[in-house]
Amino acid sequence: MAQLPNVAVKATGAPHYSTEPYPFRNIQDGLHRIFDAYGPKRMFWGTDITRMPCSYRQCVTFFTEELPWLKGADLEDVMGRALCDWIGWDHASVRG
Repeated sequence: MAQLPNVAVKATGAPHYSTEPYPFRNIQDGLHRIFDAYGPKRMFWGTDITRMPCSYRQCVTFFTEELPWLKGADLEDVMGRALCDWIGWDHASVRG
């Protein structure tokens, strides 16, 4: 599916699928493979806090602090900028 340019993946609720506590090391490699396949412009962060085995803060910091391969502009894309681009929102105006 990653070969199709009109297909993206939403990494919503990733901690829910881990059998380990924060920082959920046993799912980090799988997320990295998804990232490698889809890229930062087609992988979107999200969470369903009602299903998480951790706090909302940990849902965020799992991506922003615990994935060493996700940094800089790629991190900004995954954490929201790419989704804004995907749906046509002007992310510059979202910042306020």
